[in-house]
Amino acid sequence: MAEQLKNLYSKEFIDKLANKLFLTYAEFEKEKFINSIFDNTWRDLELKARMRHISLNLNTFLPLSYKEQLEILKKVKEDFGGLEAMIFQDFVEVFGLDDLTESLKALEIFTINSSSEFAIRQFILKYEDKTMEQMKLWAKSQNEHLRRLASEGCRPRLPWAVALPKFKKNPTKVLEIIELLKNDSSKYVQKSVANNLNDISKDNPDLVIDFVKNNLGVSKELDWICKHASRTLLKIGDEKILKLFGLEKVNHINITNFCYDKRVKLGEDLTFSFELNSNKNIGNIRVEYAIDYLKSNKTHNRKIFMISQNEIKSFSKIFIKKQNFKNMTTRKHYEGKHFISLLINGEEFVKEEFFVYDASY
Repeated sequence: MAEQLKNLYSKEFIDKLANKLFLTYAEFEKEKFINSIFDNTWRDLELKARMRHISLNLNTFLPLSYKEQLEILKKVKEDFGGLEAMIFQDFVEVFGLDDLTESLKALEIFTINSSSEFAIRQFILKYEDKTMEQMKLWAKSQNEHLRRLASEGCRPRLPWAVALPKFKKNPTKVLEIIELLKNDSSKYVQKSVANNLNDISKDNPDLVIDFVKNNLGVSKELDWICKHASRTLLKIGDEKILKLFGLEKVNHINITNFCYDKRVKLGEDLTFSFELNSNKNIGNIRVEYAIDYLKSNKTHNRKIFMISQNEIKSFSKIFIKKQNFKNMTTRKHYEGKHFISLLINGEEFVKEEFFVYDASY
């Protein structure tokens, strides 16, 4: 996780939390609570570990029954929102697994202006049928936060969250939720539905292809969901999904004037440009580029990046792009031979090599 995210839990945040707890529960020992948060482990904890650390200390300094704890936290939560407010959901995830009824009620409240997407998954794992029935009710709610939770919470591969192995294998119950939400007017919900379908496509591509086949062209909103849900299948060049979007193999387009950096210094940009030419309107195409990154074991790992997917109503089109070779937490670059390729509708048209070098020595 990004370094800066963990700093959402600042001294100011913890002070505010302690003060709100004290105002709600007069016996709350706020100074001791603050000191217990900022112990000798705090500095090294990342975002989710800090969430959990705060949750554990909330339980320690609220020596009451679980139901009484929740009543206090519901009142305190009114003054918090966003990612940092997910400490309240985390508390439910840790201490509420033996009380499904009260926990679902709490998560329903805590998800407003925040999200219970991580916490709900433990309840799906332990009480699948009952939790999914509740999520169907949330899918019909007037509140977009609850409707989004219904989708986001059951994504088979939700990032940063525990996976849902049964739904990765058989997402039937997830698709029932998606059917309830696919015509939702909220972009917040639509994005979750599309991301959920994209998750499903990684394990059950044919189910998503069927969804697109049955829903593409129904409405502008569903078209957006179908396209966003298909991004992984489009990226790997799945012929069925490409055909559904009218992206079949092309034989009327040439790539000319392909210019690129033959040598790239580590930490700087690979710049490249090219031109598409045709004897008629280029038409509806998907243009991508791929980088075959050199790995530490001297093999290559391909990453594909989108350039454009739309209708080009001209005989030619120039593209100018760049790709940064700065090391990141998610990707380390190595000195040596790499490759760049240009793809149209999933088909590789050009592949050239370039060299990444380290100028620090």
